Amino acid sequence: MNLPHSPAEEAVSAELAEVRPALAGPYGAALGGARAAVLTRLWRALAFEPLPWVVRRERGPDGITLLLAGGRRLEGPAADPYTTAATVDELLLDGVSYRQAGRLMSALGVPHGDAFAAELDDSTASLALSRAGQPAAPEPEPGTTWEWEQRIVDGHPYHPNCRSRPGFTVAEQLAYAPEHRPVVTLGLAAVAATECLVAGGWPAELRDGGRILVPVHPWQARHVLKQTGRDPDALRAGYAAHPLMSLRTLSPVSGGPHVKTALSTRLTSSVRDISGYSIETAAAVSAFAQELCARLDGRLHITRTLGAVTAHTPDLAAVLREPPEVYADAAAGERVVPVAVLADAPFARSAAWRAGFARLALSVCLRVLDLGVALEAHGQNLLVVLAADDAPVRLVYRDLADIRISPARLARHGLPVPPVSGRLVDDDVTVLRRKLFGSLLTGALGATAGSAAAFGDMLAEAAGLPVTADTGALLGGPLPTKALTLMRLSPGVPGDQWAELPNPLAGG
Repeated sequence: MNLPHSPAEEAVSAELAEVRPALAGPYGAALGGARAAVLTRLWRALAFEPLPWVVRRERGPDGITLLLAGGRRLEGPAADPYTTAATVDELLLDGVSYRQAGRLMSALGVPHGDAFAAELDDSTASLALSRAGQPAAPEPEPGTTWEWEQRIVDGHPYHPNCRSRPGFTVAEQLAYAPEHRPVVTLGLAAVAATECLVAGGWPAELRDGGRILVPVHPWQARHVLKQTGRDPDALRAGYAAHPLMSLRTLSPVSGGPHVKTALSTRLTSSVRDISGYSIETAAAVSAFAQELCARLDGRLHITRTLGAVTAHTPDLAAVLREPPEVYADAAAGERVVPVAVLADAPFARSAAWRAGFARLALSVCLRVLDLGVALEAHGQNLLVVLAADDAPVRLVYRDLADIRISPARLARHGLPVPPVSGRLVDDDVTVLRRKLFGSLLTGALGATAGSAAAFGDMLAEAAGLPVTADTGALLGGPLPTKALTLMRLSPGVPGDQWAELPNPLAGG
């Protein structure tokens, strides 16, 4: 069925004709699948999130009917909260067919719906562009972690804004987005050391006398620093790097530490900058994480923060971090793979492999939670070290900017509390469990399984979990997940909002 293009789809098509005409045909062919992928993610949210204008949900064997405020009816197929496949290509609002997420959201007429509809259209168009740029022929298995990361084409497995990139032109997406596999040249902003806050060590090669050289993403230089009075053309020549799946974190072509750059745009839900708080706490939290790993028998490594700097603005900051590869024995055939790729990785397709991975991930992360730290262990932050025979042997976790630390739990285990305060510190058991379960279970493991049935089988086979105060919550009730669509429709509500998903081990 030929549907009218949204303004975002038309804009991408027009720009492609100028900057990459060879992709115009593949882009048009990819639009149908991209629309279904975004609509599927939106239907998941409508079916499970606590949206205030959904009065009641009537679930039948063949589908769901949503009774909306004002008496309207929205009908669709049965919703699998853990599916990663595009299974929804049509929803009926008062009997009228909608096949594009943005058009449906506009038709719903809910508060803040028009702004979200534009985001959905942008996500659809960008997803089609991402898919259009992929090689047609099968490729050999990647040889490096950054190559694995660039295989993530569809972005967030459950967010309708999976590929929303406001503020990026088509040319910029092709030049900077990891799935298009570019090499990005970072600039260096020279800032007087007296005007910077530095945590940890800052390498000599990124210093020049009394100046700190701060790596800057070219998009940030052009669109943000220019507005603050810094001339992008005045930046010093930096170095070439491969963008990772977070887009703003890059792996230098020459090797060495990964660099997390400031990139002040909203990707999926949040504006991606580097706060002064994360710089202030970087060294202390990194040192604390290394002490914590000593309690885990080598089954978990947390990449060290090697240095962090800010020019006292989130618009100009950077973090240097160990690459995950340092925790794999290459000579023994080990390699490190981000969890986000597991759903499509050939070695991870067997039920036995997935159960073994789930057992490793759950046992380690539940132990860490019991000790007093809730990791945000989603598919981007969590990586798995594979033996030469592909067996999952240990985990690597990166990016400590959004963990939660419980002083009370640490004290119970005789562990020192790191010298930090603020949002990282929280003893609330609900907060701690949501942080871990909402990232690892309803995020990474659910997406790896790809369906509720497969997720249930994977968890059931992951026997031998540690018995902790949190294990019962994992096995005995609904599982928390971020209400990502509710959050986008509630711009005045700060912080995360939550939904509950059926737990395949608890029957609901």
